Amino acid sequence: MTSALVSPEELKPMIDGEVAVVIDTRDPESYAAGHIPGAVNMHDIFTFLATSDASGMSELKEKFAAEFGAAGLDGDKTAVIYEAAMTTGFGQSCRGFYLLSFLGYPKVKVLHGGFAAWQAEGMAVSTEAVAPTPAGFDIDESAASIMMDVEDMKAAIGDDGAVILDVRDIDEWIATSSSPYGVDFCPRKGRIPGAVWIEWYRMMKPTALGPMLKSADEVLAECATVGITPDTPVKIYCFKGARASNTFLALKEAGVKDVSIYFGSWNEWSRDPSLPIEEGLPFGA
Repeated sequence: MTSALVSPEELKPMIDGEVAVVIDTRDPESYAAGHIPGAVNMHDIFTFLATSDASGMSELKEKFAAEFGAAGLDGDKTAVIYEAAMTTGFGQSCRGFYLLSFLGYPKVKVLHGGFAAWQAEGMAVSTEAVAPTPAGFDIDESAASIMMDVEDMKAAIGDDGAVILDVRDIDEWIATSSSPYGVDFCPRKGRIPGAVWIEWYRMMKPTALGPMLKSADEVLAECATVGITPDTPVKIYCFKGARASNTFLALKEAGVKDVSIYFGSWNEWSRDPSLPIEEGLPFGA
Protein backbone atom coordinates (compact mmCIF):
# COMPACT_ATOMS: atom_id res chain seq x y z
CA MET A 1 0.00 0.00 0.00
CA THR A 2 1.33 3.42 -0.99
CA SER A 3 1.46 5.79 1.94
CA ALA A 4 -0.59 8.99 1.89
CA LEU A 5 2.05 10.61 4.09
CA VAL A 6 4.95 12.48 2.52
CA SER A 7 8.10 13.72 4.29
CA PRO A 8 9.76 17.10 3.70
CA GLU A 9 12.62 15.31 1.88
CA GLU A 10 10.12 13.57 -0.40
CA LEU A 11 8.11 16.73 -1.02
CA LYS A 12 10.96 19.00 -2.14
CA PRO A 13 11.71 17.17 -5.44
CA MET A 14 7.97 16.99 -6.12
CA ILE A 15 7.83 20.80 -5.85
CA ASP A 16 10.99 21.23 -7.92
CA GLY A 17 9.60 18.91 -10.58
CA GLU A 18 6.29 20.78 -10.62
CA VAL A 19 4.30 17.60 -10.09
CA ALA A 20 2.63 18.74 -6.85
CA VAL A 21 0.14 21.40 -5.83
CA VAL A 22 0.95 22.26 -2.21
CA ILE A 23 -1.95 23.54 -0.11
CA ASP A 24 -1.47 25.39 3.18
CA THR A 25 -4.54 25.07 5.43
CA ARG A 26 -3.40 27.57 8.08
CA ASP A 27 -4.97 30.98 8.64
CA PRO A 28 -3.97 33.74 6.19
CA GLU A 29 -1.80 35.53 8.77
CA SER A 30 0.32 32.43 9.43
CA TYR A 31 0.58 31.78 5.70
CA ALA A 32 1.71 35.36 5.02
CA ALA A 33 4.37 35.14 7.73
CA GLY A 34 6.04 32.23 5.91
CA HIS A 35 5.00 29.16 3.94
CA ILE A 36 6.37 26.39 1.77
CA PRO A 37 7.47 28.00 -1.53
CA GLY A 38 4.68 27.86 -4.09
CA ALA A 39 2.02 26.76 -1.59
CA VAL A 40 -1.55 28.00 -2.03
CA ASN A 41 -3.47 29.13 1.07
CA MET A 42 -6.88 27.49 1.62
CA HIS A 43 -7.97 27.97 5.23
CA ASP A 44 -11.64 27.16 4.68
CA ILE A 45 -10.66 23.50 4.32
CA PHE A 46 -10.82 23.77 8.11
CA THR A 47 -13.55 26.34 8.70
CA PHE A 48 -16.29 25.34 6.25
CA LEU A 49 -19.23 23.62 7.93
CA ALA A 50 -21.41 21.24 5.95
CA THR A 51 -24.82 19.81 6.73
CA SER A 52 -25.17 16.17 5.80
CA ASP A 53 -28.43 16.50 3.86
CA ALA A 54 -28.44 16.26 0.06
CA SER A 55 -28.20 20.01 -0.51
CA GLY A 56 -25.36 20.35 2.01
CA MET A 57 -23.36 17.52 0.42
CA SER A 58 -23.94 18.98 -3.06
CA GLU A 59 -22.71 22.39 -1.87
CA LEU A 60 -19.68 20.76 -0.25
CA LYS A 61 -18.75 18.98 -3.48
CA GLU A 62 -19.25 21.99 -5.71
CA LYS A 63 -17.43 24.41 -3.44
CA PHE A 64 -14.31 22.33 -2.95
CA ALA A 65 -14.13 20.94 -6.49
CA ALA A 66 -14.10 24.56 -7.69
CA GLU A 67 -11.65 25.74 -5.03
CA PHE A 68 -9.20 22.86 -5.44
CA GLY A 69 -9.39 23.29 -9.21
CA ALA A 70 -8.67 27.00 -8.87
CA ALA A 71 -5.63 26.07 -6.76
CA GLY A 72 -4.23 24.17 -9.75
CA LEU A 73 -5.36 20.58 -9.22
CA ASP A 74 -5.90 19.00 -12.63
CA GLY A 75 -6.21 15.28 -11.87
CA ASP A 76 -2.56 14.63 -12.73
CA LYS A 77 -0.68 16.69 -10.16
CA THR A 78 -0.44 15.35 -6.62
CA ALA A 79 -2.21 17.39 -3.95
CA VAL A 80 -0.02 17.78 -0.85
CA ILE A 81 -1.77 19.34 2.13
CA TYR A 82 -0.23 20.66 5.33
CA GLU A 83 -1.01 22.43 8.58
CA ALA A 84 1.19 23.90 11.32
CA ALA A 85 1.85 20.53 13.01
CA MET A 86 -0.18 17.33 13.24
CA THR A 87 -1.67 18.25 16.63
CA THR A 88 -2.08 22.03 16.39
CA GLY A 89 -4.79 22.44 13.74
CA PHE A 90 -7.36 19.89 15.00
CA GLY A 91 -6.47 17.70 12.01
CA GLN A 92 -7.15 20.35 9.39
CA SER A 93 -4.66 19.04 6.82
CA CYS A 94 -6.27 15.61 7.14
CA ARG A 95 -9.68 17.27 6.65
CA GLY A 96 -8.34 18.43 3.29
CA PHE A 97 -7.13 14.89 2.55
CA TYR A 98 -10.59 13.57 3.38
CA LEU A 99 -12.40 16.18 1.27
CA LEU A 100 -10.26 15.38 -1.77
CA SER A 101 -10.74 11.65 -1.17
CA PHE A 102 -14.52 12.30 -0.98
CA LEU A 103 -14.31 14.05 -4.37
CA GLY A 104 -12.39 11.08 -5.77
CA TYR A 105 -9.17 13.01 -6.49
CA PRO A 106 -6.63 10.36 -7.52
CA LYS A 107 -3.44 11.64 -5.84
CA VAL A 108 -3.64 13.12 -2.34
CA LYS A 109 -0.95 13.27 0.34
CA VAL A 110 -0.46 14.96 3.71
CA LEU A 111 2.88 16.48 4.71
CA HIS A 112 3.76 14.34 7.72
CA GLY A 113 4.57 16.65 10.61
CA GLY A 114 3.28 19.71 8.79
CA PHE A 115 5.08 23.03 8.49
CA ALA A 116 6.90 22.35 11.76
CA ALA A 117 8.63 19.31 10.21
CA TRP A 118 9.42 21.29 7.05
CA GLN A 119 11.13 23.97 9.13
CA ALA A 120 12.85 21.44 11.39
CA GLU A 121 14.49 19.95 8.31
CA GLY A 122 15.83 23.39 7.36
CA MET A 123 13.80 23.65 4.17
CA ALA A 124 13.23 26.99 2.41
CA VAL A 125 10.37 29.23 3.51
CA SER A 126 8.75 31.93 1.38
CA THR A 127 6.60 34.99 2.08
CA GLU A 128 5.68 35.53 -1.57
CA ALA A 129 2.02 35.44 -2.52
CA VAL A 130 1.19 32.67 -4.98
CA ALA A 131 -1.05 33.04 -8.04
CA PRO A 132 -1.81 29.45 -9.10
CA THR A 133 -2.70 28.47 -12.66
CA PRO A 134 -6.38 27.46 -12.47
CA ALA A 135 -7.28 23.95 -13.56
CA GLY A 136 -10.06 21.46 -12.84
CA PHE A 137 -10.88 17.79 -12.43
CA ASP A 138 -13.86 15.47 -12.59
CA ILE A 139 -15.65 14.43 -9.41
CA ASP A 140 -15.86 10.65 -8.95
CA GLU A 141 -19.31 10.15 -7.45
CA SER A 142 -18.45 6.60 -6.31
CA ALA A 143 -15.80 7.98 -3.93
CA ALA A 144 -18.52 9.53 -1.74
CA SER A 145 -19.10 6.22 0.08
CA ILE A 146 -16.66 7.39 2.80
CA MET A 147 -19.16 10.14 3.73
CA MET A 148 -21.98 9.40 6.20
CA ASP A 149 -25.16 11.40 6.72
CA VAL A 150 -27.55 11.43 9.69
CA GLU A 151 -29.46 8.40 8.42
CA ASP A 152 -26.22 6.43 8.01
CA MET A 153 -25.26 7.20 11.61
CA LYS A 154 -28.72 6.29 12.90
CA ALA A 155 -28.35 2.94 11.10
CA ALA A 156 -24.88 2.45 12.60
CA ILE A 157 -26.32 2.75 16.12
CA GLY A 158 -28.24 -0.45 15.48
CA ASP A 159 -25.44 -2.27 13.65
CA ASP A 160 -23.66 -4.69 15.98
CA GLY A 161 -21.03 -5.39 13.31
CA ALA A 162 -19.81 -1.79 13.10
CA VAL A 163 -18.02 0.44 15.60
CA ILE A 164 -18.99 4.09 16.11
CA LEU A 165 -15.76 5.82 17.07
CA ASP A 166 -15.84 9.15 18.92
CA VAL A 167 -12.43 10.85 18.69
CA ARG A 168 -13.28 14.15 20.41
CA ASP A 169 -11.34 15.63 23.32
CA ILE A 170 -11.90 14.24 26.82
CA ASP A 171 -14.18 17.07 28.03
CA GLU A 172 -16.52 16.50 25.09
CA TRP A 173 -16.57 12.72 25.63
CA ILE A 174 -17.49 12.98 29.31
CA ALA A 175 -20.16 15.57 28.43
CA THR A 176 -18.76 18.56 30.31
CA SER A 177 -18.29 20.52 27.07
CA SER A 178 -20.26 20.58 23.84
CA SER A 179 -17.40 21.58 21.52
CA PRO A 180 -13.84 22.90 21.17
CA TYR A 181 -15.38 26.35 20.63
CA GLY A 182 -16.94 26.72 24.04
CA VAL A 183 -18.63 24.61 26.68
CA ASP A 184 -22.13 25.63 25.58
CA PHE A 185 -21.47 26.25 21.87
CA CYS A 186 -23.97 23.49 21.04
CA PRO A 187 -27.34 23.00 22.77
CA ARG A 188 -26.56 19.47 24.00
CA LYS A 189 -23.56 17.75 25.54
CA GLY A 190 -22.99 14.02 25.32
CA ARG A 191 -22.27 11.17 22.92
CA ILE A 192 -23.88 9.30 20.06
CA PRO A 193 -25.38 6.15 21.65
CA GLY A 194 -23.15 3.11 21.57
CA ALA A 195 -20.00 4.99 20.61
CA VAL A 196 -16.57 3.99 21.85
CA TRP A 197 -13.82 6.51 22.41
CA ILE A 198 -10.21 7.02 21.34
CA GLU A 199 -9.10 10.61 21.79
CA TRP A 200 -7.62 11.69 18.44
CA TYR A 201 -4.29 12.65 20.03
CA ARG A 202 -3.66 8.96 20.72
CA MET A 203 -3.08 8.35 17.02
CA MET A 204 0.10 10.44 17.28
CA LYS A 205 3.31 10.48 19.27
CA PRO A 206 6.16 12.94 19.81
CA THR A 207 9.26 12.77 17.58
CA ALA A 208 12.31 14.95 17.00
CA LEU A 209 10.39 16.67 14.18
CA GLY A 210 7.24 17.17 16.22
CA PRO A 211 4.11 15.00 16.61
CA MET A 212 3.73 12.30 13.95
CA LEU A 213 1.13 9.60 13.29
CA LYS A 214 1.94 6.33 15.01
CA SER A 215 3.05 3.28 13.04
CA ALA A 216 0.48 0.83 11.68
CA ASP A 217 1.07 -1.61 14.54
CA GLU A 218 0.80 1.15 17.13
CA VAL A 219 -2.45 2.45 15.61
CA LEU A 220 -3.88 -1.09 15.50
CA ALA A 221 -2.90 -1.54 19.16
CA GLU A 222 -4.92 1.59 20.00
CA CYS A 223 -7.82 0.27 17.92
CA ALA A 224 -7.73 -3.09 19.69
CA THR A 225 -8.56 -1.35 22.99
CA VAL A 226 -12.08 -0.66 21.66
CA GLY A 227 -12.55 -3.82 19.61
CA ILE A 228 -11.54 -2.49 16.19
CA THR A 229 -9.61 -4.82 13.85
CA PRO A 230 -8.59 -4.16 10.22
CA ASP A 231 -11.85 -5.84 9.14
CA THR A 232 -14.19 -3.83 11.42
CA PRO A 233 -16.38 -1.21 9.71
CA VAL A 234 -15.55 2.03 11.56
CA LYS A 235 -17.84 5.07 11.65
CA ILE A 236 -15.96 8.11 12.98
CA TYR A 237 -17.25 11.42 14.29
CA CYS A 238 -15.87 14.44 16.11
CA PHE A 239 -17.26 18.00 16.06
CA LYS A 240 -16.96 19.06 12.40
CA GLY A 241 -14.89 16.37 10.76
CA ALA A 242 -11.29 17.55 11.24
CA ARG A 243 -10.15 15.40 14.16
CA ALA A 244 -12.14 12.54 12.62
CA SER A 245 -10.14 13.05 9.41
CA ASN A 246 -6.85 12.77 11.31
CA THR A 247 -8.05 9.43 12.72
CA PHE A 248 -9.44 8.41 9.30
CA LEU A 249 -5.95 8.85 7.79
CA ALA A 250 -4.28 7.00 10.69
CA LEU A 251 -6.67 4.04 10.36
CA LYS A 252 -6.36 3.88 6.56
CA GLU A 253 -2.56 3.99 6.85
CA ALA A 254 -2.77 1.14 9.37
CA GLY A 255 -4.78 -1.01 6.96
CA VAL A 256 -8.29 -0.69 8.41
CA LYS A 257 -10.35 -1.42 5.30
CA ASP A 258 -13.77 0.16 5.86
CA VAL A 259 -13.62 3.62 7.42
CA SER A 260 -16.15 6.40 6.95
CA ILE A 261 -16.85 9.74 8.63
CA TYR A 262 -20.07 11.31 9.79
CA PHE A 263 -18.91 14.76 8.67
CA GLY A 264 -21.79 16.67 10.24
CA SER A 265 -20.57 15.17 13.52
CA TRP A 266 -21.58 16.56 16.92
CA ASN A 267 -22.13 20.06 15.52
CA GLU A 268 -25.07 18.70 13.52
CA TRP A 269 -26.24 15.78 15.68
CA SER A 270 -26.49 17.76 18.92
CA ARG A 271 -28.66 20.47 17.33
CA ASP A 272 -31.48 18.08 16.41
CA PRO A 273 -33.44 17.24 19.59
CA SER A 274 -35.07 14.28 17.86
CA LEU A 275 -31.72 12.46 17.63
CA PRO A 276 -30.74 10.26 20.59
CA ILE A 277 -27.72 11.00 22.75
CA GLU A 278 -26.07 9.59 25.85
CA GLU A 279 -25.67 12.24 28.53
CA GLY A 280 -23.64 12.48 31.73
CA LEU A 281 -20.49 10.60 32.54
CA PRO A 282 -19.65 7.57 30.34
CA PHE A 283 -19.01 5.40 33.39
CA GLY A 284 -20.80 4.44 36.60
CA ALA A 285 -20.55 7.14 39.23
